[in-house]
Amino acid sequence: MKIYLPFLGKTREKYLAAGIDDFANRLKHFVQFDCPVLKDKKKSAKDSPERLKDEEARLLLQNISSAATIVALDPSGSQLSSDGFAELISKWENQGVKEVAFLIGGPLGLADEIIRKADLVLSLSQMTFTHEMARMLVFEQLYRAYTIKAGTGYHK
Repeated sequence: MKIYLPFLGKTREKYLAAGIDDFANRLKHFVQFDCPVLKDKKKSAKDSPERLKDEEARLLLQNISSAATIVALDPSGSQLSSDGFAELISKWENQGVKEVAFLIGGPLGLADEIIRKADLVLSLSQMTFTHEMARMLVFEQLYRAYTIKAGTGYHK
């Protein structure tokens, strides 16, 4: 299985970029993944929030495989424990899922179109995080899930 995690624009906060790089380096020992940085649209005064989210949705959707299982990260989604997330990844692997795309919106979140198309809408927490923090948290939780599956001590 391959993990696809496109970013809308660069991670600007250096400490978050360092955390993402750290977990990406750890994760590559367990699973193949791709984390392209897509050029985000700069907001102008004439852009409504919905229009901006719709443009981001088009960019995200045109960059994922039509066969990918889509996981939309959104506060309205289901919450899983780390063990439950590891079980879900194992289930996908056992079902022969070839690619899972984790989609994180920009500062305004994801467009409704992505939420509707998602195979799973997942919430990281009831708390609010920046989209850049969400990136690192997804990488950390993916790494944690794979260490749970492998039986290593990280997840304890």
